[in-house]
Amino acid sequence: MNIPQHPTLIRRHLEARLREFKPHGPFVAASLVTFRRKCGRPGCHCQSGEGHLAHHLTYKVKGKTRSVYVPQDLLPEVQQWVREHQRLKPLMRHISNLALAQIQVHVTDQRRKAGRS
Repeated sequence: MNIPQHPTLIRRHLEARLREFKPHGPFVAASLVTFRRKCGRPGCHCQSGEGHLAHHLTYKVKGKTRSVYVPQDLLPEVQQWVREHQRLKPLMRHISNLALAQIQVHVTDQRRKAGRS
């Protein structure tokens, strides 16, 4: 996404992205991982074939990767939370870049306006 140079355009873009930013529900900054595992029961089918399907959310805490089990009945809801974060993350980055651009052009804009008076 391009950052405009004119202060009015920056402000317009920033306001538009802020309107887009409204979350459609909860979100979680994590990745959903699906894998197969063996349960450990001697007579279970997973011992000789494919394991049971399991889901974990992985996320970082102070630079260390953490993981939490996601129960099957919560899976659709958690998938939506992960998708919502993926939708919002680039918007947050763009809003931050626009805010920085607004700060950077503020001084030159004020000087330009002062020269007109």
